[in-house]
Amino acid sequence: MSGVALLMPVGSGQSSMVRFVRLQGIVAALLLILLQPMQALAASAALPGSHSFVADAVRDVAPAVVRIDTERVVERQPFDPNLIDPLLRDLLGEPSFGYGPERQRGQGSGVVIDREGLVLTNAHVVEQVEQVNVTLANGEQRDGDVIGRDPVTDLALVRLKGSTLPPAARLGDSEALEVGDWAIALGTPYGLERTVTLGIVSSLHRNISSLGFSDKRLDLIQTDAAINPGNSGGPLVNAEGRVIGINTLVRSGPGAGLGFAIPINLARRVTDELQAAGEVVHPYLGVQLIALTARIARAHNEDPNALVALPERAGALVQSVLPDSPAQKAGLRRGDLVIQAGEMPIDDPQDLLQQVDRAEINQPLSLSIIRGERDLQVSVKPEPLPGLS
Repeated sequence: MSGVALLMPVGSGQSSMVRFVRLQGIVAALLLILLQPMQALAASAALPGSHSFVADAVRDVAPAVVRIDTERVVERQPFDPNLIDPLLRDLLGEPSFGYGPERQRGQGSGVVIDREGLVLTNAHVVEQVEQVNVTLANGEQRDGDVIGRDPVTDLALVRLKGSTLPPAARLGDSEALEVGDWAIALGTPYGLERTVTLGIVSSLHRNISSLGFSDKRLDLIQTDAAINPGNSGGPLVNAEGRVIGINTLVRSGPGAGLGFAIPINLARRVTDELQAAGEVVHPYLGVQLIALTARIARAHNEDPNALVALPERAGALVQSVLPDSPAQKAGLRRGDLVIQAGEMPIDDPQDLLQQVDRAEINQPLSLSIIRGERDLQVSVKPEPLPGLS
């Protein structure tokens, strides 16, 4: 009773005891009310057939995910026998080095995108091969023909052979994505088939040049869903099981845990061009650009050793011009600052690259530039990017 007395006001008597007992009953009733939804949730989670949205999304797209095995022939590099340790030569005798081709095997992923057995994957997965071996989700193996690849966007198409074809994945809209949306990566990392990882969309429009790839033209989806070697070419899907991207890169070493995917809207456009012509034609000007801002230009101009004064405004600064390029033919020079292309203002090199990508081959594209203290208009005709055919 001493424990109870401590909870009652001094001199309260029996009425206080009754009030205390009633209070206990009210608290117990409230706890019961609060616990009922949690108990119901736990019970529903334990019911057979109850799964997360991830399982539902994977169930929709997994039948369309395939593994792609490649085999390419490469010339073996000659080996200098003089580099062998003399002791090893005494023990093992003179080595016999074979010259000629050797076979290299590779592996990646892909996703079926139509009812005719068209598989979308990365260009680097099927590089230097014309035929591949495709393992379907049910374990069946098929031959596939590479019908087109575009190294600039790292996308390729493979046509499956056979009369019965796997179901196609549903394609989403990568332009509708927002940072924080769910992202589910599927593929065969390290040869482990039917692997699923979960994360979110960490960033959008990540310029691939910022990752050290100067020969690509891509704005990537960044995700923290684990993407490992062998995941390349597999789909990145949203919570509804629709493909929003094609897995292509992973950051390794310091800062690891960043994966990147090609937006599916870009993949649709590239797919149409590859089906129609077997290649994608990319316009180019032939200039190397760096970003200029007012602050950078101001700091440059304050340097007493600066050879030229830069306009103190944002734009794409021409660092070099390739010989015999459309830019050289149009009269562009090192030090020119491009501030407008067509009707679009240019704040950085990426803005200009986007306008060039949208331009027509051999059709004039008007550029507004600043050269020294003069404002000029230059008309340049983009040509097909060389070296792709």
